[in-house]
Order: sequence, then C-alpha cells, then structure tokens
Amino acid sequence: MGILEGKRILVTGVLTDASIAFSVAKLAQEEGATVVLTGFGRLSLVERIAKRLPEPAPVLELDVQNTDHLDTLADRVGEHVEGLDGVVHSIGFAPQTALGGNFLNTPWDDVATALQVSTYSFKSLAVACLPLMKEGGAVVGLDFDASKAWPVYDWMGVAKAGLESCSRYLARDLGKQNIRVNLVAAGPLRTMAAKSIPGFKEFEDSWPDKAPLGWDLSDTLPAAKACVALMSDWFPATTGEIVHVDGGVHAIGA
Repeated sequence: MGILEGKRILVTGVLTDASIAFSVAKLAQEEGATVVLTGFGRLSLVERIAKRLPEPAPVLELDVQNTDHLDTLADRVGEHVEGLDGVVHSIGFAPQTALGGNFLNTPWDDVATALQVSTYSFKSLAVACLPLMKEGGAVVGLDFDASKAWPVYDWMGVAKAGLESCSRYLARDLGKQNIRVNLVAAGPLRTMAAKSIPGFKEFEDSWPDKAPLGWDLSDTLPAAKACVALMSDWFPATTGEIVHVDGGVHAIGA
C-alpha cells in the first residue's frame, strides 16, 4: 500500500516528461493516488504526456492569469474527483527581459508578470482549490532557494523570494482548516523551464561540484519524492517549511 493510497491530487505545470511535475504525478499514482493534471497553452502536448503516466490522467486548462479559469477550477476538478487531498503548484514564468543579467533594466510590466505567475498564483491556486480540499490536506509548491542572489536568475529570484513568503502566510491562514503548506526547493534540473533561462549553463557547470551529495541535473525523482512525502500523512505537523532537495548546496559556503 502506497503512502498516498486513496488520496486525490491535483498537479499543475506538466509540460514534458522531463518536468518535476510529471515525476510527481507519476510517483503519486505509483503510491496510490488519483491524479488530475492542469496545463497551459499547448494542451494537446500535455494530453499526450499524460498518457505516459501509469494511468492516463485528465487534463484541465489553467491559466493562472485568467480569473474565469480560477473561479471554475473547483467545479472542473470536481467532475473527476469528489475532493482534493493535495495540490502541487509547479507554475513559474518570467519574460526574457526579467532574466539573464538584465535586472536593472527590466520594465515593471514584465516584473509584474513574473510576480503574478510565479508568486501570486500560489495563493490563487490554493484558494481556487479550497472548496474541494479536505481537512488534513496539503499544498506543495516548487521553489528555487531565494536566500541568495543567483547569476542570471534576476527577477525570477525575487519572485521565488515572494513565493517563500507567500507560503508562510498561506500556512498561517490555512492552518485553521488543518491544511499544510510547504515548498520543495529543488536544485537546477534540465527542464523546459530551465532551458528558458539565459545563462542556465552557469548552474549546470558548478552545482554538481558544490553539492556534498553530488547532483544529477537530469534526475527529477528526488524532488518528486519530497513533494509526495509532504502530501502524505507522514508530515502531519509540518507547515510553512522549505525542504531543500539540492544535494546540500544551500548549506555550503562559497
């Protein structure tokens, strides 16, 4: 019997089978969960990827900048499952002008987009799912350690710092309903999201050497395992936490 046996999980942000979200969905099914996916943009691609899961999962359209999508999310998810025990937020985006060393010149409109999609959407998604969430449920978001200023990450780093703060406030407010809110800060991985970051190779070149445990840039399973564990009943009193899955780099000085 898996650690998510009988649970209903919503996983956002699946784009390819190399994404962390795909690994989470796959592992969640293997651990006994029923999974519903959301996608944005190329839904036909997400639907094809969904068929690669152990059990094909329904795919719903979700643009977190679209209030209609958010307002109807609970009803649309409710067509497939009667409730939700876990929600995975794997959504992030910043325009190219907000990345790659252009920090001082990024216009506000592009910064606002990065913050809405990558930070505010964590709250938006959680609130949209509340009508379906059960007591003892969990919301888990994917993070990249925002305690430092990283090369080329720029306004996405600011957005991740906001995400970390947002998770703490959500943990405060949702705790009244016994809903846990945590983040998994994964190290750099060769996902579609990473490929959109100019200069990402700087992370690829240095991270494996810095990590005390080493680091495989193509292995999304460790981050997925952390997400699944946090949605299980094995962390009943943990909320507002950031679990680092980065080979230990966050703990090491320069």
